[in-house]
Amino acid sequence: MAEPVALGPASISRADVVAVARDGVGVRLTDEALEAVARSRDHIERLAESPEPTYGVSTGFGALAVRHIPPERRVALQHSIVRSHAAGAGPEVETEVIRALQLLRLRTLAMGHSGVKVSTVEAMAGLINAGIVPVVHEYGSLGCSGDLAPLSSIALALVGEGQVRVDGVLRDAAQALKEAGIAPVQLAEKEGLALINGTDGMLGMLVMAIHDLRRLMAIADLTAAMSVEALLGTDRVFAADLHALRPHPGQSESAARMAEILKDSEIVASHRGPDCTRVQDAYSLRCSPQVHGAALDTLTHAELVADRELMSAVDNPLVLADGRVESNGNFHGAPVAYVLDFLAIPVADVASMAERRTDRMLDVARSHGLPAFLAHDPGVDSGHMIAHYTQAAVVAELKRLAVPASVDSIPTSAMQEDHVSMGWAAARKLRKAVDGLTTVLAIELFTAARALDLRAPLKPATATARAVAALRQTVPGPGPDRHLAPEIAAAEELIRSGGIK
Repeated sequence: MAEPVALGPASISRADVVAVARDGVGVRLTDEALEAVARSRDHIERLAESPEPTYGVSTGFGALAVRHIPPERRVALQHSIVRSHAAGAGPEVETEVIRALQLLRLRTLAMGHSGVKVSTVEAMAGLINAGIVPVVHEYGSLGCSGDLAPLSSIALALVGEGQVRVDGVLRDAAQALKEAGIAPVQLAEKEGLALINGTDGMLGMLVMAIHDLRRLMAIADLTAAMSVEALLGTDRVFAADLHALRPHPGQSESAARMAEILKDSEIVASHRGPDCTRVQDAYSLRCSPQVHGAALDTLTHAELVADRELMSAVDNPLVLADGRVESNGNFHGAPVAYVLDFLAIPVADVASMAERRTDRMLDVARSHGLPAFLAHDPGVDSGHMIAHYTQAAVVAELKRLAVPASVDSIPTSAMQEDHVSMGWAAARKLRKAVDGLTTVLAIELFTAARALDLRAPLKPATATARAVAALRQTVPGPGPDRHLAPEIAAAEELIRSGGIK
């Protein structure tokens, strides 16, 4: 097991988030974190004794912030906000998303600007390290004030209430904490609010989507190159000097990758001479680096936003170094929501282009000698006809998922929270879009592989031949019709597992 991720006043990396969320890596609180948390708690306790009201310490919340809460009711206040805000509905959210929620809320608290007790952050770290996963539901976040209902479900487990999963088994939180040797937290002033006020869910999903899309964009270049090769396209359009004339970094990266993949292809070389009468390839072949490159540049921008958010203290109110406790709007998810929506656009477009290349390989009018639908016996066999239907259906869904969520603010909390980010919704649809792109590329992969096999005896490039060989471990080559759904699933798994790169 890897070393635990250290949490303190400094930022953590995107790789740290993926390690804790997906790989089960633990966390540890640094000495600097514990000192910073203790200092901020001292400020809160002084304010709690003051007759002057302070939001979140001695007042109600949201539209009820005008009410002063007497000292003897403040513990009840903090527990009440957690219980009432844990109002999610719908199916359970994935374990990796919940672990990211836990990690990123703890990361903010460990920065020492939230005013919680040291024992509270230690208990949160204990939950993560014990593999206790609170049940979080799909609906309940408007992305402002942060991911309220999801984070409240995390906080509810921390106080020993609600349900959790341990090794996938549903348990009562109180019993799971007892078995892990973790005492339920007794919330004091400010703590309930501090536990639920952040962009942690949408940020965690953004980080994981970025991780997946970096890998999928390399796969998209590979499957595009396979299709170019299978369709007797040219590799001349991927030359570095051409792309230097339009210096978008992602475009040059994609073109260079495709050129490298195709560099030793016998198939491409076979029609490179003066006898070739084709002037230029279709856009879906020729313009792949331009589209894929634009997607890569969008991804780079999303990485910048994610890295900034990973450095941010997201809470309300915030405890400043001089002891002031100030109400603010840092919990608003707009910066994260915008890039979550932005990424869904190139995901849909990259998938749309892959679908067009797949369609060309199945059409005798445009495939340059391949059998109709790549069928073994066209007419008797349908080949990949309906696999393409499936791919087209997914692309249509991806276009719907590209409609932004962040423009759809809906006022709540008696108009106190009158503009919300919808970042959680943007993140949820991006996760679906990433899965959809995987399916689309898997279908292009196993279609292009069959087309390359049908170009024998000409040999494909070393890189594309390697991809075909990896696929052939689970998906047979050309032949009479067979059940294709398992083959699509096998191609998806090959992509997800890193079996091709």
